[in-house]
Amino acid sequence: MVTPALFGPTDGHVPDVRRIAVLRANALGDFIFALPALEALRVSYPGAEIVLLGAPWHAKLWRDRPGPVDRVLVVPPAPGIRAPEPDEPQSAMDDFVAAAADEGFDLAVQIHGGGANSNPLVSRLGARVTVGLRAEDAPPLDRWVRYVYYQHEVIRYLEVVALVGAPATTIVPALAVIDADRAEAARVLGPAGRPRVALHPGATDTRRRWPAERFAEVARELHRDGYEVLVTGTPAEREVVDRVVAAAAGVPVRPQVGTLSLGALAGCYADCALVVSNDSGPLHLAAAVGASTIGIYWVGNLINSGNPLRGRHRPIMSWMVRCPVCGVDCTPGIYPHRPGDGECPHRDSFVTDVPVVEVLEAARDLLAG
Repeated sequence: MVTPALFGPTDGHVPDVRRIAVLRANALGDFIFALPALEALRVSYPGAEIVLLGAPWHAKLWRDRPGPVDRVLVVPPAPGIRAPEPDEPQSAMDDFVAAAADEGFDLAVQIHGGGANSNPLVSRLGARVTVGLRAEDAPPLDRWVRYVYYQHEVIRYLEVVALVGAPATTIVPALAVIDADRAEAARVLGPAGRPRVALHPGATDTRRRWPAERFAEVARELHRDGYEVLVTGTPAEREVVDRVVAAAAGVPVRPQVGTLSLGALAGCYADCALVVSNDSGPLHLAAAVGASTIGIYWVGNLINSGNPLRGRHRPIMSWMVRCPVCGVDCTPGIYPHRPGDGECPHRDSFVTDVPVVEVLEAARDLLAG
């Protein structure tokens, strides 16, 4: 049990709560970081229904899955809330708000960001008590904690739910893997002839991508060590997966681009001996389902999302702070009193100074353990 006082006052328990809305409608890694806060709400409000205001993929992932979410309401795409998914039908935010208000939420929780767009939405739900994050440009909720960019995401959301008397029960995100996940993964991948490792060379932000050729070198070495190597990616990451496969130079790595649903990807990772990935949603999914992981991080991202445990996880950090193209120091962006521009238009990798040998040493240490 984590000491509740670590995350602020926890004496604000709201009485007679039957239904809780939680807004967290963004990407996979963002949702994984919210799981400890959702668990805290479940423990502190055991009789309440917890309704996640999320995206269509949340509804698919949470179908028949045990955990702290009872139901998903799909919130429409809107600026600062979420982008539309491919081929998603249009829906009106006003219609969604009217239907959500009829749910009779007693408590509405915003763990979606700084609140400029999300706090007005949460305030419209008609809940008895609203709670969440607040950046300087955001309107207040009934209870709020200041949004400060450099803070670990898990702790950020635990601070929010502590304001409604929900102390932390864990700081480690965990996602249940169900039989359907493993069954689908088995249908796609077939039986493993060797222990499996998975590499995930993609990341939405290209500045977080370790070079594909280095992933290929890791693939060659781990195959030589006796492992079957999978290379996972979304359809948008097909090009970088293809580069890893090509650079692996004859080693029989197995690309998996769009072949696995998100649940099946969880099942795949859960049965892998190791997952090596850039800082991305799949890295955090792998850790949440119990896989050992090596994450390649830019130093600033490590502050916000690095796994705090070392028994089964090795975050490997790049200290690069200047753009490799123009040399601008990109760290002063949120520190206006410091010298430097802080921003530049380039999106070249900020993690190229991580050498292959460090990743291989960490991989062999974890695999030996």
